[in-house]
Amino acid sequence: MALHITPEFAKMLPMLRFEPTPRRIRALVGSDAVVDSTNAFLVYEPRRVTPVFAVPPEDISAGLVPAETEVDPLAMVPPGALMDPRYPFSAHTADGQALDIVAGSQVLAGAGFRPSDADLANHVVLDFFAFDSWFEEDNEIKGHPRDPFHRVDARDSSRAVRMHLNGELLAETRQPLFVYETMLPPRTYFPRSDVDWDLLSPSDTQTVCPYKGTASYWSVTDDPAGTDLAWSYESVLPDSGQLKDRVSFFDERVETYVDGARQEIDSIFRF
Repeated sequence: MALHITPEFAKMLPMLRFEPTPRRIRALVGSDAVVDSTNAFLVYEPRRVTPVFAVPPEDISAGLVPAETEVDPLAMVPPGALMDPRYPFSAHTADGQALDIVAGSQVLAGAGFRPSDADLANHVVLDFFAFDSWFEEDNEIKGHPRDPFHRVDARDSSRAVRMHLNGELLAETRQPLFVYETMLPPRTYFPRSDVDWDLLSPSDTQTVCPYKGTASYWSVTDDPAGTDLAWSYESVLPDSGQLKDRVSFFDERVETYVDGARQEIDSIFRF
């Protein structure tokens, strides 16, 4: 019997997983390198879909002190929910000990975690957002560590695509850029000239993707269902240069038609 690969990956999500990385990893507090390691792991706690770094304690030039926690952050996570970076690092789904990282006069509360698992016993898992900056070799990374099993592929197309919200046409093009990203539905990036800007107003929201760059958002004017519905990468990373000057929408929140056929959006996430 042939093996369908995607469901097999899904079966691993409830497990504690790790993957060694050969890259030099550094984390800074201010201008001080508190973490500097060439023996880092990428660690995915159960139900987590994005990894964080873990390093041997000797590669951390700061104190490691057991953390005192009065509230269990995991109690605020819906049972069985798949956890992306919107969920706090402190909501641990693996057994282990939470640690404060004491860097000089600064205390990074709960920024470390020592798993009980034997394969990870010699590493401390680190909260990406607790540090001021991170580097792989000499390149800064933002958002979260890149997953070696994650792909983002952009493909030009001549198919006709249009998107509506509650029956109102938001964008229509014969020059779409389709972006295929692991675990997400395909995204359509429209030329700016093919978007009806009279229907959109700029939002204060910004997000950072470690694969694509920094995105700014737009909302559909006077429609609560259209809040932060569209975005573009105003600052694009080199690997995603094709996205520059393009605009995309959350397909799962609009009516999407490709060559006249309504698309059924299948995704494990809803944004």
